[in-house]
Amino acid sequence: MSKRSVLVVTHTGRPEAVRSAQLVVDRLSEAGICVRVLDGEADAIGCAGVDVRPHTAAAAEDAEVVMVLGGDGTLLRAADITRTSGAPLLGVNLGHVGFLAEAERDDLAATVDRVVTRRYDVEERMTVDVVVRRNGAVAGTTWALNEASIEKAERERMLEVVAEIDGRPLSNWGCDGVVCATPTGSTAYAFSAGGPVVWPEVEAMLVVPISAHSLFARPLVVSPRSLVAVEVLPDTPRAVLWCDGRRTLDLAPGARVEVRRGAEPVRLARLHLTPFTDRLVTKFGLPVTGWRGRVRQPAHPSPPMADSQVADAPSVGGTAPEVTSDGGPPEPDGGASGDQRG
Repeated sequence: MSKRSVLVVTHTGRPEAVRSAQLVVDRLSEAGICVRVLDGEADAIGCAGVDVRPHTAAAAEDAEVVMVLGGDGTLLRAADITRTSGAPLLGVNLGHVGFLAEAERDDLAATVDRVVTRRYDVEERMTVDVVVRRNGAVAGTTWALNEASIEKAERERMLEVVAEIDGRPLSNWGCDGVVCATPTGSTAYAFSAGGPVVWPEVEAMLVVPISAHSLFARPLVVSPRSLVAVEVLPDTPRAVLWCDGRRTLDLAPGARVEVRRGAEPVRLARLHLTPFTDRLVTKFGLPVTGWRGRVRQPAHPSPPMADSQVADAPSVGGTAPEVTSDGGPPEPDGGASGDQRG
């Protein structure tokens, strides 16, 4: 039987993340699990006995899980490494909102214990593949978990583009850019640009113009089977393509950016089967006082964690949650509770 391995990815620019990584390494090692760290992070973590790997996709090969200590940016960086290996990402939020993270800093020890005992579920998140063409030839390829955004590179002038869906032209936009996002990315850049929040299990792509001068410039939700193309018009300033705010490619006038559903999903480890609605309330601090529905348990609750776990359904209206004995939905009483899963 091969030895269990866990890759730890850390935002070493944050002292708290380094201390957290040291705790994770110690607890995993005590449990007999081989701990891998990236070569650019090993010196900062400074733990003996770790398996130092180069910052490539090979670092995640055969890893049971990848623990990510930082914010969403750190998790997106880790996704670059893990996507082809299929190793699930387990994010511990040490940043601000941390929408992609599964646990918070106060749950760190309990989270490690869940990894040791293999008490987590794995879900797949849709990605997008991106192809840039120039004069019909491929000028570059990349991918994104959150979004591919075409943005103007010069502040002084608007970007002139034409959008195309499934081979048919849709509209011209004079704008600051266009965001093509996944449901996962709907709470990131697309959200800031005025796009809708899309539940993660919904299979779709979003097209969100940024500050467009047009009567028809609303966010669009299109089929996951669609091909979305954004062409930079010839007489327009140069543009730039950003994917997940990390990978970038310059776009000359006349460039064409094609976005379609990705061939490789990203896998996320989940400790809690918390409804996505509750995540929105918790992460954005949404006001729900006065709600008179009932909080229900997930149909298949994960084993309990410490009292501080972030997945506890929020108490609303100052009253304790009411749950039916079998964990199913309560009888209607004028309120309603959803069964959406994030």
